[in-house]
Order: sequence, then structure tokens, then C-alpha cells
Amino acid sequence: MICLKSGERTEPFYFKGIQKQIQDKIGGVIEVVQAPVIDIHGEGCATRKLVEVTERIVKEAKVMYQNIWIVLDKDDFTDFDQAIKEGEKKGYDIAWNNQSFEYWLYLHFYYSDSALYRHDWNKKLDEIFERYELGEGTYHKNYEDIFQLVNTFDGVNTAIKNAERRMAGFRKGVDRPSDYNPGTMVYKLVQALMVYLEE
Repeated sequence: MICLKSGERTEPFYFKGIQKQIQDKIGGVIEVVQAPVIDIHGEGCATRKLVEVTERIVKEAKVMYQNIWIVLDKDDFTDFDQAIKEGEKKGYDIAWNNQSFEYWLYLHFYYSDSALYRHDWNKKLDEIFERYELGEGTYHKNYEDIFQLVNTFDGVNTAIKNAERRMAGFRKGVDRPSDYNPGTMVYKLVQALMVYLEE
């Protein structure tokens, strides 16, 4: 299960794009397979509240989830580090972004270690979408096919490599995610999902 902090639709659409590819590949291709169950819930709320919402979803679920990921952005929330600690303490994996999910999307095209405000990442994505004629030529938060758009030119593998490079110096338990700007751990979640798409 993936539980997302998202006032916008970008994160759910991105992960639903991966989910669809996994379902398309596994469905009908292999006769007996332990298919991953990927539920995606978008919740627009503060970071610590998202941990509580995730816990409620898990308790009320009719299935037992084995791998629970929470995706959250730093944005301007002051409880970012505390939410990550609380989520990890409950056994959840946290795919965090500092400043925003748009930094993760940017890494599909280029590397950057510039500490920019979240709106600046949107502007950079505007330039990329115009240059490569993606979507309507400008970045919008509501592209239902956002995963396919940013995966043009092998974007997912590029993003994973760029994120690994950026996060190589991050010391979990020592460095505070709120101080690691820009930063993203979304690549770990995407790596875990992409395993199901390998030949």
C-alpha cells in the first residue's frame, strides 16, 4: 500500500501509472504469481496527520498489508522530521521529498543539488515540458499520464541514478531530512516497485 500526502493529484497519478504497468505485465502473462497488492490513497493533510490517516487505513483494511509506504513532502510543514520518525517507528517506509515531489520529477531529466523552493521546481519542469514537448508543453499537477510523460527517454532509471547520487551523503539517523534540501527518498519506493517490471 502507498499512502500519499497530496493536496494535488500528481503523486497518485504517478504511482497509479506504475501500478497499471505492473498489473498489465503480471495479468495474463504468468499463470501463477504472487502479485503485489498496491493500494494508493491520496490524502491532503499535514505530515504527522498523514501517519495517523495511514494507521487508520491499515487498521480498517479488509486485507493485511505487508509493505506500507508513506509519500510526503516537506513543503512548509514544521512537523516533517517528527512525522518521518513516527512513521518509521510504526514500521512504515517513508518516501520523503524536500522540498516537493516536483524535485523527484525533475530528476527524471537532470541532476540537481540546488536548494530551491517548491514553486521553482515547478518552473523548471515547465521549461522541460516545453523543451521536450511533453503533455501540453507545460507542467501541470493534474496530468493523469504523468508517469509515462516523465519516463520518456528512460526517465525513471535516470531519476533513480540522480537520486542515489544526491542521497549518497545522507546519513539516516544523523542528518535531518528537513535540513537535506533538496532531497528525496522516493527512489527507494520506485526501485521496490520497478522490480515487478523487470524481465
